Amino acid sequence: MTIAMIGATGLVGGWLWPLLERRGALLVLGRRPSGAAREKLGPMEEWPALLKGERIDVGISTLGSTRKSAGSWAAFEAVDRHAVVAFAKACRKAGARQFLLVSSSGADFGSRNDYLRLKGEVEQAVTALGFERVDVLRPGLLLGERAERRTAEGLAQAAAPLLNLLLRGGLERYAAIEAETVARAMAALAGRPGTGLFVHHNREIRALA
Repeated sequence: MTIAMIGATGLVGGWLWPLLERRGALLVLGRRPSGAAREKLGPMEEWPALLKGERIDVGISTLGSTRKSAGSWAAFEAVDRHAVVAFAKACRKAGARQFLLVSSSGADFGSRNDYLRLKGEVEQAVTALGFERVDVLRPGLLLGERAERRTAEGLAQAAAPLLNLLLRGGLERYAAIEAETVARAMAALAGRPGTGLFVHHNREIRALA
């Protein structure tokens, strides 16, 4: 199984790429080194070209930013929409039958919230590319240590244990979850048989991990 991945230096990706190297031949695309045995580096705009000549079975994106860290909505959209969809297209062109994507709890192309609407639209765009199987993971707030400081996210992580006690039943999908757990679920899903769109919320993610 040959796997191509973007987002390997992020919160989920940092946990995921070592797990994937045990599953198959992994190629990481990124802007800076991740530590993976095989990677190709360059600007996001060049990532699709870096896949030319490769034969891919599974494409994986754990790439994600925030409007604040990106600096503007346009810069955020360049990462979370354009880079992800362009990579997915390149994976499909390289023969990938499966694509895995980290999205967000509450993602909905019809949402009034710009962030959640964008996430939902990206899910739609990836699903429309013709993969045999698409796995969308919609975790709640991701818990873990990032290389970059996100003040608001840090405060939310600190409050997560108390909030998780309140988020039960149908609200469980919005609870905080460890990034390592999401990574282990994605590693378990890579290469799975079956066709169609599979959406995984916190409960399913924990079961897979």
